[in-house]
Amino acid sequence: MTTSPKYPAYILGVGLTKFLKPRGKVEYTELGFDTSPSGIKALLDAHLNYDDVDLGVACYCYGDSTCGQRVFYQFGMTGIPIYNVNNNCSTGSTGLHIARAMVQGGSAQCVLVVGFEKMERGSLGSHWPDRENPTATTGMMMAETRGLTDAPGAAQMFGNAGREYMEKYGAMAVDFAEIARVNHAHSAANPYSQFRDVYSLEDILTAPMIHPPLTKTQCCPTSDGGAAAIVVSQTFLDARPHLKSQAVLVAGQCMATDTPSLFDRSAINLIGYGMSQRAGKAALAEAGVSAEDVRVCELHDCFSANEMVTLDALGLCEPGKAHEMVRSGDITHGGRCVINPSGGLISKGHPLGATGVAQCAELVWQLRGWANNRLVKGASAALQHNLGLGGAVVCTVYKRADGRANEEVSSEAVAEVSGVGYNPAVEARGFTRAQVDRVRSRRHRSEWALGQTQRNVEARF
Repeated sequence: MTTSPKYPAYILGVGLTKFLKPRGKVEYTELGFDTSPSGIKALLDAHLNYDDVDLGVACYCYGDSTCGQRVFYQFGMTGIPIYNVNNNCSTGSTGLHIARAMVQGGSAQCVLVVGFEKMERGSLGSHWPDRENPTATTGMMMAETRGLTDAPGAAQMFGNAGREYMEKYGAMAVDFAEIARVNHAHSAANPYSQFRDVYSLEDILTAPMIHPPLTKTQCCPTSDGGAAAIVVSQTFLDARPHLKSQAVLVAGQCMATDTPSLFDRSAINLIGYGMSQRAGKAALAEAGVSAEDVRVCELHDCFSANEMVTLDALGLCEPGKAHEMVRSGDITHGGRCVINPSGGLISKGHPLGATGVAQCAELVWQLRGWANNRLVKGASAALQHNLGLGGAVVCTVYKRADGRANEEVSSEAVAEVSGVGYNPAVEARGFTRAQVDRVRSRRHRSEWALGQTQRNVEARF
């Protein structure tokens, strides 16, 4: 489903925490407070105070039902509506979709979207063993068509899709390994990545096998982390003309769910190929952009196999030729379209509720020209793909508000306008107590609601 383009919506501010291994050391309240472009860093980036926000969206999968209020109340208790969103791995971009719909429908002028996740170590599992798993029918189809192994369920499902792509189109195990190699290489330039190690192709291929063709370094880790974005209306932006140079237009967006093709016995369709294809096509059409025009894309690479089949689904290559795109070097700098300049989920990490918002932040920094150590130069449109089994996918196309292609901006120039005093695209730093005071609500703040969060965040920095 796309939303009406009658009233434009813009991303005005973004922010991130560094993604971390899940060790239980950082509370979700700190993850939401620290990063949220809707939180401290984002409000600073947008040059706003929390009193300017008239609606909040909290995105997380693991937590009780009003964790969003607990996070937002730290910024202020202004009485605004706050939505709590859980849509599996597409939770963050679902929050962005809600924010845009609210702005386009006239229900809000300034929406703060905060994604955060405090996860457990190891592969994902159900927290509700006393009831039917929502992906049970998907798992049953996998068992019937491809059998079961001792590998984590998600690795089996996406690995099987990779196998089918090999069987149908001639891809090889080395092609999936090359996708992971590229994403790990990209992550070295991203200060927020959970892992910044660079691997050779041989390293990837000889890593422990999880489920063929997927080795360990081709599978995303679980992560603790947070991200935020501020979505505003044209009216809101027009009242602040000095901020237009940093605003990024949400030019096209579509959220889709599965159709009966999910259960047509294809391992590729079982991981949401059909909904990704429909959402990508609709978002690009709304934005007036062809897939050939896309120079930079943040794609949901939970496993290298998903990147392979999704390159195909989004039309970034000819049908059945994704592995040829990979072989020709067309998914990295110097190629046709840079996929996951952030390092992607495989290397940056995957805190479920934050992932979609973090993808947005990377593409905003790309289009502003701030990501100067990994910039995809000359990009005028950026594509985001965020998928969750069960299922839902959101595809979004971003453009600069001025309609021009991006140009590199020096970190010194960014520091003068960023609101945090440095270039947040290339440095994962904190903020000062004075900066926190500047963006928290002036009229409706509560020190009781803030508790020890600020002190704990300051201690980490």
